[in-house]
Amino acid sequence: MDGKGLRALIWVLVVVCSFASVPASNAAVADASVHRAALQADDSGNESVALEDADKIHVDFFITENGSALVTVDYQFHLDQGNNSTTQWERLRSDIQSNTSEYVSDERAKWNETLAEGENVTEREMNISNVSITTEEDSAPRTIGHATVTFQWSQFAFVELARIEAGAALSGFTLDDGTTLQFRWPETYAVYQHEGEPQIDPAPSDTPDSSVTWHGEETSFTDNQPRVELIKDTGSTNESAPPEQGPSMPWAIVALALALLATVGVVGWLLGRRRHDAPPTDTGTDAVRRTDGSSDADSTAADGPPPELLSNEERVLRLLENSGGRIKQQEVVSELDWTEAKTSQVVGDLREDDEIEVFRIGRENVLTLPEDE
Repeated sequence: MDGKGLRALIWVLVVVCSFASVPASNAAVADASVHRAALQADDSGNESVALEDADKIHVDFFITENGSALVTVDYQFHLDQGNNSTTQWERLRSDIQSNTSEYVSDERAKWNETLAEGENVTEREMNISNVSITTEEDSAPRTIGHATVTFQWSQFAFVELARIEAGAALSGFTLDDGTTLQFRWPETYAVYQHEGEPQIDPAPSDTPDSSVTWHGEETSFTDNQPRVELIKDTGSTNESAPPEQGPSMPWAIVALALALLATVGVVGWLLGRRRHDAPPTDTGTDAVRRTDGSSDADSTAADGPPPELLSNEERVLRLLENSGGRIKQQEVVSELDWTEAKTSQVVGDLREDDEIEVFRIGRENVLTLPEDE
């Protein structure tokens, strides 16, 4: 065979070997795919689960007096549904313990997205800090695996003296089926009621003591929900004292009435004696005439009825008028000798009825009479 024939034979052999290797390569790729799929399952053929695959998710916000919130997100996995659920939980628990920082980073990033939306709605600077994640199991009343995320959310609620308004930072928050959202607060606060209506929107699914709860199966928040308005309850500690002092109360009332009658009698006697001792040139009237012809009696009458005959709202309006139409809310507390909680409630009612306007200067509220249009 000459040289040309030999080269032609070699090329034929190369082409045949190339086509023969293609099925082998495809088989190798297929084997690799099967191997990767096997790695995604455990020895029982069950795929691993993530936090979002929990059977129940409970999100709890404990609102503090300074407006911050201590947040707890409890991912609950029911472990009494067969061996598969237990095995999946053990794999997730082991992964969380081995890669804690990655789970913390993921949760922080997810909640920071919610926080950014809350900042846009409230125009308050907020921050999420102290993020952590732990795992545990609870066997009563049923076996449940808990993956619990906790963190602190600053400036979550708006605080105004003794009033707290919460929920705006979660406007439009999505509650999926199996998810619950709970707001809790200190026992010294209670839900504010305007004209007998609790200021909670929307109506909660449950109202345990010092908290409200919404269930995802029956709740869909709008852009202005959820909302809860709280007021500091300063009268709860005084309600238990009267029963113990009940038997002595009638005598105290009698003694007070006698003292009042004695005081009126003495004052009447002094006034009668003063009139009797007055010089003959007296005109017969106790009013002091001014140069313009008016008297103190006229001035008193022009000021209206005494404070004890005015409602709380009328007393605030009179004080506002006497102050030139503008006064600090803290001065109302001092002038009327009210608690901050009572003052905040009366001011809130006047503002909602458009009787006054309220704005802030620094950290203080200022009340003004509405401008006439």
